[in-house]
Amino acid sequence: MIGLIQRVTAARVVVAGRTVGEIADGLLALIAVEKDDTQAEAARLLDRLLGYRVFADADGRMNLSLSDTGGGLLLVPQFTLAADTHKGMRASFGPAAPPEKGHTLFDHLVGLAQRQHPIVATGAFGEHMKVGLENDGPVTFWLQAKPRAAAGRRRGRQ
Repeated sequence: MIGLIQRVTAARVVVAGRTVGEIADGLLALIAVEKDDTQAEAARLLDRLLGYRVFADADGRMNLSLSDTGGGLLLVPQFTLAADTHKGMRASFGPAAPPEKGHTLFDHLVGLAQRQHPIVATGAFGEHMKVGLENDGPVTFWLQAKPRAAAGRRRGRQ
Protein backbone atom coordinates (compact mmCIF):
# COMPACT_ATOMS: atom_id res chain seq x y z
CA MET A 1 0.00 0.00 0.00
CA ILE A 2 1.36 3.40 -0.95
CA GLY A 3 0.83 6.77 0.69
CA LEU A 4 2.18 9.94 -0.86
CA ILE A 5 1.90 12.48 1.94
CA GLN A 6 2.08 16.23 1.76
CA ARG A 7 2.19 18.52 4.77
CA VAL A 8 -0.51 21.11 4.17
CA THR A 9 -2.02 24.22 5.69
CA ALA A 10 -5.25 23.40 3.85
CA ALA A 11 -6.54 20.73 1.45
CA ARG A 12 -9.87 19.71 -0.03
CA VAL A 13 -11.46 17.35 -2.52
CA VAL A 14 -14.28 18.38 -4.83
CA VAL A 15 -16.47 15.94 -6.78
CA ALA A 16 -19.03 17.27 -9.28
CA GLY A 17 -18.76 20.78 -7.83
CA ARG A 18 -19.33 19.64 -4.22
CA THR A 19 -16.64 19.52 -1.51
CA VAL A 20 -16.54 15.95 -0.17
CA GLY A 21 -13.51 16.24 2.11
CA GLU A 22 -11.58 19.13 3.62
CA ILE A 23 -8.94 19.78 6.30
CA ALA A 24 -6.93 22.69 7.64
CA ASP A 25 -3.37 22.05 8.95
CA GLY A 26 -2.33 18.43 8.60
CA LEU A 27 -1.55 15.81 5.98
CA LEU A 28 -2.99 15.13 2.56
CA ALA A 29 -2.36 11.45 1.81
CA LEU A 30 -2.82 10.11 -1.72
CA ILE A 31 -3.42 6.37 -1.27
CA ALA A 32 -2.86 3.48 -3.71
CA VAL A 33 -3.67 -0.14 -3.02
CA GLU A 34 -1.45 -2.72 -4.70
CA LYS A 35 -2.67 -6.18 -5.74
CA ASP A 36 -0.95 -8.11 -2.92
CA ASP A 37 -2.01 -5.73 -0.14
CA THR A 38 -4.11 -6.88 2.82
CA GLN A 39 -5.57 -5.31 5.95
CA ALA A 40 -2.13 -5.72 7.54
CA GLU A 41 -0.60 -3.29 5.03
CA ALA A 42 -3.44 -0.83 5.61
CA ALA A 43 -2.78 -0.92 9.37
CA ARG A 44 0.98 -0.53 8.87
CA LEU A 45 0.50 2.38 6.46
CA LEU A 46 -1.84 4.11 8.90
CA ASP A 47 0.76 3.73 11.67
CA ARG A 48 3.24 5.45 9.38
CA LEU A 49 0.78 8.18 8.32
CA LEU A 50 -0.02 9.05 11.93
CA GLY A 51 3.50 8.60 13.27
CA TYR A 52 5.77 9.98 10.53
CA ARG A 53 7.55 13.06 11.89
CA VAL A 54 6.95 15.89 9.41
CA PHE A 55 5.87 18.78 11.65
CA ALA A 56 8.22 21.25 13.31
CA ASP A 57 8.92 21.19 17.03
CA ALA A 58 9.78 24.29 19.08
CA ASP A 59 13.28 24.25 17.57
CA GLY A 60 12.00 24.14 13.99
CA ARG A 61 13.04 20.50 13.46
CA MET A 62 10.70 17.93 11.91
CA ASN A 63 10.19 15.95 15.13
CA LEU A 64 6.40 15.92 15.50
CA SER A 65 3.90 13.56 13.92
CA LEU A 66 0.27 14.03 12.97
CA SER A 67 -0.66 12.20 16.18
CA ASP A 68 1.42 14.74 18.13
CA THR A 69 -0.15 17.78 16.48
CA GLY A 70 -3.73 16.53 16.16
CA GLY A 71 -3.99 18.02 12.67
CA GLY A 72 -6.29 16.81 9.93
CA LEU A 73 -5.78 13.75 7.74
CA LEU A 74 -7.27 13.85 4.24
CA LEU A 75 -7.18 10.39 2.61
CA VAL A 76 -7.59 10.44 -1.18
CA PRO A 77 -7.71 7.23 -3.23
CA GLN A 78 -5.32 7.42 -6.20
CA PHE A 79 -4.66 4.11 -7.93
CA THR A 80 -2.24 5.73 -10.41
CA LEU A 81 0.44 5.80 -7.69
CA ALA A 82 0.67 2.02 -8.08
CA ALA A 83 1.59 2.31 -11.76
CA ASP A 84 4.68 0.71 -13.21
CA THR A 85 6.46 3.49 -15.12
CA HIS A 86 9.83 1.81 -15.69
CA LYS A 87 9.60 1.47 -19.46
CA GLY A 88 7.78 2.94 -22.37
CA MET A 89 5.76 6.12 -22.53
CA ARG A 90 2.53 4.81 -20.99
CA ALA A 91 2.01 3.57 -17.45
CA SER A 92 1.09 -0.03 -16.73
CA PHE A 93 -1.39 -0.53 -13.91
CA GLY A 94 -0.56 -4.20 -13.35
CA PRO A 95 0.71 -3.58 -9.79
CA ALA A 96 -2.56 -1.89 -8.75
CA ALA A 97 -5.26 -3.83 -6.95
CA PRO A 98 -8.49 -4.50 -8.87
CA PRO A 99 -11.08 -1.78 -8.15
CA GLU A 100 -13.22 -3.87 -5.77
CA LYS A 101 -10.23 -4.87 -3.63
CA GLY A 102 -8.82 -1.34 -3.76
CA HIS A 103 -12.14 0.11 -2.61
CA THR A 104 -12.46 -2.43 0.22
CA LEU A 105 -8.93 -1.80 1.53
CA PHE A 106 -9.23 1.98 1.15
CA ASP A 107 -12.46 1.88 3.17
CA HIS A 108 -10.73 -0.31 5.76
CA LEU A 109 -7.90 2.24 6.03
CA VAL A 110 -10.45 5.05 6.46
CA GLY A 111 -12.27 3.13 9.20
CA LEU A 112 -9.03 2.49 11.08
CA ALA A 113 -8.05 6.15 10.75
CA GLN A 114 -11.43 7.36 12.05
CA ARG A 115 -11.04 5.14 15.13
CA GLN A 116 -7.49 6.33 15.84
CA HIS A 117 -7.41 10.02 14.86
CA PRO A 118 -9.81 12.88 15.63
CA ILE A 119 -9.88 14.62 12.22
CA VAL A 120 -10.22 12.42 9.13
CA ALA A 121 -11.70 13.43 5.78
CA THR A 122 -11.69 11.56 2.48
CA GLY A 123 -11.95 11.81 -1.23
CA ALA A 124 -14.37 9.59 -3.17
CA PHE A 125 -13.24 6.22 -4.51
CA GLY A 126 -13.75 5.79 -8.25
CA GLU A 127 -14.85 9.39 -8.83
CA HIS A 128 -13.24 12.15 -10.86
CA MET A 129 -11.87 14.41 -8.12
CA LYS A 130 -10.36 17.85 -8.04
CA VAL A 131 -7.81 18.02 -5.23
CA GLY A 132 -6.68 21.40 -4.00
CA LEU A 133 -3.93 21.97 -1.46
CA GLU A 134 -1.59 24.46 0.01
CA ASN A 135 1.62 22.49 0.49
CA ASP A 136 3.48 23.64 3.59
CA GLY A 137 7.23 23.67 2.99
CA PRO A 138 6.81 22.02 0.53
CA VAL A 139 7.14 18.78 2.46
CA THR A 140 6.27 15.60 0.55
CA PHE A 141 7.16 11.97 1.34
CA TRP A 142 6.46 8.59 -0.30
CA LEU A 143 5.53 5.94 2.28
CA GLN A 144 4.97 2.29 1.45
CA ALA A 145 3.79 -0.73 3.40
CA LYS A 146 4.65 -3.92 1.51
CA PRO A 147 3.35 -7.40 2.25
CA ARG A 148 5.88 -9.26 4.43
CA ALA A 149 6.87 -11.79 1.73
CA ALA A 150 7.41 -9.06 -0.88
CA ALA A 151 9.36 -6.91 1.58
CA GLY A 152 11.67 -9.85 2.39
CA ARG A 153 12.29 -10.67 -1.29
CA ARG A 154 13.05 -7.04 -2.03
CA ARG A 155 15.77 -7.05 0.62
CA GLY A 156 17.24 -10.28 -0.76
CA ARG A 157 15.59 -12.61 1.80
CA GLN A 158 13.28 -15.54 1.17
